[in-house]
Amino acid sequence: MSINSKFISLISSSLHIAEKQVHNSIQLFEDGATIPFVSRYRKEMTGGLDEVQLTDVKDKYDKLCELEKRKQSILKSIEEQDKLTDELKKRIDDCWNLTELEDIYLPYKPKRRTRAEIAREKGLEPLANMLMKQHSNDVERMALQFVKDKVENVDEALAGARDIIAEWVNESESARNSIRTIFAREAVISSKLVKGKEEEAQKYRDYFDFEEKLSKCSSHRLLAMRRGETEGFLRVSISPDDDNCYDRLERIFVKAENESSEQVSEAVADAYKRLLKPSIETEFAGESKAKADAEAIRVFAENLRQLLLAPPLGQKRVLGIDPGFRTGCKVVCLDAQGNLLHNETIYPHPPVNEYTQAMRKVQKMVEAYDIQAIAIGNGTAGRETEQFIQNTRYDREVKVFVVSENGASIYSASKIARDEFPDYDVTVRGAVSIGRRLMDPLAELVKIDPKSIGVGQYQHDVDQVQLKKSLDQTVENAVNKVGVNLNTASKHLLMYISGLGPQLAQNIVDFRAENGAFKNRKQLLKVAKMGAKTFEQCAGFLRIPDAENLLDNSAVHPESYGIVEQMAKDLKVGVSELIQNKETRQQIDLQKYITPKVGLPTLNDILLELEKPGRDPRKGIKVFEFDPNVKTIADLRDGMELPGIVTNITNFGAFVDIGIKENGLVHVSQMADRYISNPAEVVSLHQHVMVKIIEVDAVRKRVQLKLLK
Repeated sequence: MSINSKFISLISSSLHIAEKQVHNSIQLFEDGATIPFVSRYRKEMTGGLDEVQLTDVKDKYDKLCELEKRKQSILKSIEEQDKLTDELKKRIDDCWNLTELEDIYLPYKPKRRTRAEIAREKGLEPLANMLMKQHSNDVERMALQFVKDKVENVDEALAGARDIIAEWVNESESARNSIRTIFAREAVISSKLVKGKEEEAQKYRDYFDFEEKLSKCSSHRLLAMRRGETEGFLRVSISPDDDNCYDRLERIFVKAENESSEQVSEAVADAYKRLLKPSIETEFAGESKAKADAEAIRVFAENLRQLLLAPPLGQKRVLGIDPGFRTGCKVVCLDAQGNLLHNETIYPHPPVNEYTQAMRKVQKMVEAYDIQAIAIGNGTAGRETEQFIQNTRYDREVKVFVVSENGASIYSASKIARDEFPDYDVTVRGAVSIGRRLMDPLAELVKIDPKSIGVGQYQHDVDQVQLKKSLDQTVENAVNKVGVNLNTASKHLLMYISGLGPQLAQNIVDFRAENGAFKNRKQLLKVAKMGAKTFEQCAGFLRIPDAENLLDNSAVHPESYGIVEQMAKDLKVGVSELIQNKETRQQIDLQKYITPKVGLPTLNDILLELEKPGRDPRKGIKVFEFDPNVKTIADLRDGMELPGIVTNITNFGAFVDIGIKENGLVHVSQMADRYISNPAEVVSLHQHVMVKIIEVDAVRKRVQLKLLK
């Protein structure tokens, strides 16, 4: 398929990426390649573009394809009206801005029966033309010629002519661009409380009487106002200086000082108030919302990426606890592969208070199932359960971790959980999810709708299609960055692997069940519906730890096995010795293996992989402990310095769990002694930090923090 050269040029200019890189990237996408595959295995073709850059290229390309479709639709519409001139066609062909394109189309766009259309039906367009010339100082005499049939008097004739002029003003590109310029420079967004909603709308009280320059309004404030508007608590408007807009339009359309000009001036004022201003306000409301959505989605996606790539404990035997007071703590014992071995409920807390009995049960489970680590959910009764577990003595060293419960209840009630554990209730499934999250956050979190993981803001208010697209891409990138064990990965993990999807993931699981573990990557080609192209896309991201060929447990792509084998042959050793012997690898001269298709980027990647095949790019996990003296907001005092864990990052700061029910906020202004534009520059999700209490608002349950380190 040939790619529109104009698309290449526009994307290159917009993203500051060479045209060749853009062209090759798009060609790969058109051939069915995924972003993770292109990023990892086609660096020579793309000039080393990373996942973010490739996503930008693909997004821009998709938007240009949509714009091209819209242009074809517009051309067809104008042609059907028999109004398409060569000049107009060229203007549309050369236009690559959607707003400008819609302005060009506006005069030809099929309309409902407008006031101007009714006036035309009465034969008043010639009068409107005469008035627009602004030569006559006797409009009454001019209008009298049109008082007949459907027009009863002069006033009706002039009113109809003004309606036509108002439509011309509204459809004028120069008028629309002038008003856009003023909106862009001066427009203020304001919100007012809807009368009678004071009590219901308390959470929006910061916006009861709020106004700010639209260009300065942050995404989270704009989304908060729009949510308040949607819920019926706020009235939100965007408005420029009306007098300035009137003056600008007068300068464009009013060319004399006579009665005709007065009629034009009146029509211009009507056009602005009734047509232009509402239209441009809607445009700016849409654009500002889209911009705020994009920023909120970007922050959400980055938080999700960090969460998915959180350090795993690895294959250890884990005891998972879903804490609770009245209903008790649900406890599960998992083997190193995350299989459920045992479950029961203990009641160490009020109102039951079976503290000693609960302690003995936990000690027995740790001993009987050879438990190496304990994972405790951070929800209700989480701190109390952590203290109880820390106070219990064991016959071995057992590390204790507090794990985020966000989304665990969503998982436990899902079809995925029911299919995994048909004989257990939601509480047991939730505890299993908590235990597995400690072992491998990525493998467990892919089972949950990313929106339910709780690391975003306003996720229900932003464009849901864009949000899903971004989060799915984030999950796909994370899964492929880490790679998965072909013989143990669940269907839900496999479906995010490059080139696969739900059906092929299920086919792999079915093949495994029927034929036993995969012995090598080539066996993938025997899986139902696995073609050569799909194999190319997925093989490098699927690992087989105990494979005969050590490269099958690495990120080296099967297409490059021949290169590694040649390297080993040239050094007169086997592939296994090449991997195991650092001194042997240091003798490799990469220049010898460069070909027209394989360059240094791929060869360097191969060399890095040979150093540590199948390495996990995620960091090691660390144990964390809250201050034992702080359990509720009542225990906090201004000036206290406490350990905490970053649980969410927004544009305006970061939320930190300090061991109480309410997360504290470190505002961006309290993150460093310098200006910070993006909190992600300073902190990352799940980072262990020290914070200082600045202010405690017990009534509103808000805690203000300062970041110490």
